[in-house]
Amino acid sequence: MKNNQPYNGLEIAVIGMACRLPGAKNWREYWKNLAGGIESIHRFSKKELEDLGLSEEEINQPNFINASAILENKNLFDASFFDYRPGEAQLMSPVHRVFHECVWEALEDAGYNPEQTRGLIGLYAGGAIDINWMVYTEFMNKVNPEVDEMSLSYINNKDYLSSLVSYKLNLKGPAISLNTACSTSLVALNSACKSLLLGETKMALAGGVSIKTSVQKGYLYQENMIHSSDGHCKAFDKDADGTISGEGVGVVVLKRLSDAINDNDQIYAIIKGSAINNDGRRKVGFTAPSVEGQVECILKAQKFAKVQPDSISYVEAHGTGTKLGDPIEVEALNIAFNRSPAKHCALGSVKSNIGHLDSAAGIAGLIKTVLSLKHQQIPASLHYQEANPSIDFEGGPFYVNTELADWKRTGDSPLRAGVSSFGVGGTNAHVILEEAPLVQQQEDELSRKYKILTISAKTETALLRYMTELSDFLIAGPEVSQADLCYTLQVGRKDFTYRKSLIYQDQEELVQLLNSGLARQSFVKSRERGRSVVFMFPGVGSQYVNMGKDLYAQEAVFRTEMDKGFSELKR
Repeated sequence: MKNNQPYNGLEIAVIGMACRLPGAKNWREYWKNLAGGIESIHRFSKKELEDLGLSEEEINQPNFINASAILENKNLFDASFFDYRPGEAQLMSPVHRVFHECVWEALEDAGYNPEQTRGLIGLYAGGAIDINWMVYTEFMNKVNPEVDEMSLSYINNKDYLSSLVSYKLNLKGPAISLNTACSTSLVALNSACKSLLLGETKMALAGGVSIKTSVQKGYLYQENMIHSSDGHCKAFDKDADGTISGEGVGVVVLKRLSDAINDNDQIYAIIKGSAINNDGRRKVGFTAPSVEGQVECILKAQKFAKVQPDSISYVEAHGTGTKLGDPIEVEALNIAFNRSPAKHCALGSVKSNIGHLDSAAGIAGLIKTVLSLKHQQIPASLHYQEANPSIDFEGGPFYVNTELADWKRTGDSPLRAGVSSFGVGGTNAHVILEEAPLVQQQEDELSRKYKILTISAKTETALLRYMTELSDFLIAGPEVSQADLCYTLQVGRKDFTYRKSLIYQDQEELVQLLNSGLARQSFVKSRERGRSVVFMFPGVGSQYVNMGKDLYAQEAVFRTEMDKGFSELKR
């Protein structure tokens, strides 16, 4: 890699991501939905509602809204992968379950096995409380005891979210669980960044999770409350009257930019700076937002990032679509951006796609913006037709982006964005992002005709699923560096008992092998890595002319050793 911008040493690199959000089981599906302008809100049919136990009278109420942003398969959990007993897993909160899996997926996405990673790894996160599940499991454990009271507490209490995962994955850096309502995950991100800059950790993960275990079946609309009258979040629009609740989880892996560059990590985007604060009493009520508080937070982030507001061309807003919140947020942005008259900064809210994810809302917006920088496109903010008359769009540089747009640089300046998340009670968070540095492509793989790809899993079933998912990824996505792919799967993944190695020449042949019947039937079962491997020729069998010629021509290590041997023979 090489830097294409001057850096001040305070930048943080986003080197890995994982998420499960309404309509998307990973960040690739999430981006596909965002780029396609898809609203991932489930509309319940009458039959679905009846099957959920609603009466005809309840369904026909004029203020009943049959919509919810649902996370699919939240009841599933690979308990044995994390060494939980079936009884423990049944009582474990889905908040903990999906968070365990997303942290692991994020580390794999970054290409790191925590057991073999040098330096401390910290975890900063928060989850929404789920009283329904805590009451349910308390009752169930008394009827059929599976765990002691202390164990029941730490597999359900959100305060153990980070420490429990750190224990299971052997993460030795700070494990901090926090909660600031809707701004939880961006406050966690801010804490993770500061920990990296202070040298407390070499790598840090940050995220948030919100899962509902009560039956999702819509809601009753109440005027001037948080939920909208039609199940849509129309942020900044004149008809906006609230948002819709959703659930999901998101995690990012972070490193100091200088370390990420030196370690040849993939870099999705750069965090130039972040800030948090609280409104105090500068507002009409405890749950209300504050112009002054938001302005101070945004300006503090810009100052820390050492960037001018006119260099920022997109803001992922908190954007709840409420009549009170939207005008206050835009007014705060106008002030923080010096009320620039040039309409240069697009505005959007992912809540128009997936609803309000509570503790995971900020990380969902951040991952959206990171992906926008990666693809250099700004997705549409949905359901915007005409501005809320209380919003002063004329007094600042902002406009609501209503269609997928190419994100173009101005001169030599890099693409930059701001991401906001404001919690009920007044804890505000704002993050400044910048596009990743240019990557200098390596040509190492061109000298090698054949590649060796190795994958492993704890069970045969898991390995087969892994092979299918890898094949689907290669078919659906663009051409990937085969050298990078083989290296990451060998070095950046933990070795498990069941393994498969494939020798191939190009991506097309790899896809064929991944789906071939023979390759999917024969696996190697071995111990997890712990011993050194030695390659040697046994000295028996049939020798032939040009034996080893391809190895000598294509493998530098083999050629060096053979030349060394020939030199010694000549002496």
